[in-house]
Amino acid sequence: MPSTPATGFLPDFCSPRATFLLVLIAQLLAMLLALAQSGPLQEFWPRLALISLFVQWIALATALLLCIGRRWLQRLGTAAATTVTLSLMLGVCAGVSLTAAWLGALAEIGPLDLGFVLRNLLITVIVGGVALRYFYVQHQWRQNVAAEARAREQALKARIRPHFLFNSLNAIASLTRSRPAAAEAMVEDLAEIFRGTLASRDRVTLEDEIELTRRYLNIESARLGPRLRVEWRLDPKLPQGLRVPSLILQPLAENAVYHGIEPAAAGGTVVIAASLANGRLTLSVGNPKSAGDAKRAGNRLAQENIRERLALAYGENGRMQIEDDGRNYRVTLQLPLETRA
Repeated sequence: MPSTPATGFLPDFCSPRATFLLVLIAQLLAMLLALAQSGPLQEFWPRLALISLFVQWIALATALLLCIGRRWLQRLGTAAATTVTLSLMLGVCAGVSLTAAWLGALAEIGPLDLGFVLRNLLITVIVGGVALRYFYVQHQWRQNVAAEARAREQALKARIRPHFLFNSLNAIASLTRSRPAAAEAMVEDLAEIFRGTLASRDRVTLEDEIELTRRYLNIESARLGPRLRVEWRLDPKLPQGLRVPSLILQPLAENAVYHGIEPAAAGGTVVIAASLANGRLTLSVGNPKSAGDAKRAGNRLAQENIRERLALAYGENGRMQIEDDGRNYRVTLQLPLETRA
């Protein structure tokens, strides 16, 4: 393993999920060790019970120490964290093994067997080394996925369709003389859009994301006129300070205008909704389908970017659903509630 700073390649052993997985893995190891020993079949279950008790004590004691020293371990490099963790595992294994051997000798089950202790230490080195290697590879994989997602997010933030920019500038130029106040408001909206899309924030408040989307739709409304109608369905009971990944709503609104409104001669209505359902935040953007949409390039690539970022940010708790009945198109996002720390 490289010795670059790891900063957290070990899982959080303070969490119930990590503890449950550790107990499960330890039990599987105990079953393998019990099956590997020869003896009458009727002795298998008592043997499994003793081995399970022994292995679980080592696993849980190690998890407790790693939980206590988690913050300190995160400041170590990869090699140092690996060495310390493996040393803790060996220390716990040696302590539990010596205790078990001493109790066996005290109960006159057999003499104090140092070979028993050495075998357990060897098993701990092998199993612990494999586990730490797995944790490190998982950590590297998560870092690579996160880096790729950040790169795609930055590409999304830097990407403003040239047609949108040029059309906005043309609309501003046309309004400068006839409606200077409207032109000034449009310039302010365009500046805020650039500021929001170029900001390096992973999380924003829902209010900020909605405001960015409003400004974008203000510009498009000034350009498209009555062809673009916007309907906001915002739940007034939404808590203040809800946090969401940046740029998850505005790109969907942009897709709705680009694919649903612009190709239609009569235009249509973009419906944007935000509500709470079953303790989760639900966001949706809907638009009418247009026959001219099939001729347009792009095919909603921003949606895949948003889907991947939701998976990275929330795992299985972040969901994206697309509904297309041939006449209407709607994208719905479901996110866990996340407030400002």
